[in-house]
Amino acid sequence: MLEFETADGTWKPIGKGTTDADGRVKDLLPSGFALHGGVYRLIFETDGYFAAQNIEGFYREVSIVFMIRDPTQHYHVPLLLSPFGYSTYRGS
Repeated sequence: MLEFETADGTWKPIGKGTTDADGRVKDLLPSGFALHGGVYRLIFETDGYFAAQNIEGFYREVSIVFMIRDPTQHYHVPLLLSPFGYSTYRGS
């Protein structure tokens, strides 16, 4: 799920999707939706992912909060996940 932080500090959902066989979500945002500057939060529901593979994971979900300063740039936010750890970065 992708959310945007509003001026009053609440989160507004703007997109939701499911990873494909390559671990990517290609339809996260609605068609024609344009990002703008601000704070966003990606929430990965890792519990369901691990359950589907009969793996007992430690993290039920992973939340990544990030800032978009220039909405004309490309934003790719990968999550590298194992049952007991994860890492993320801004990809190209």
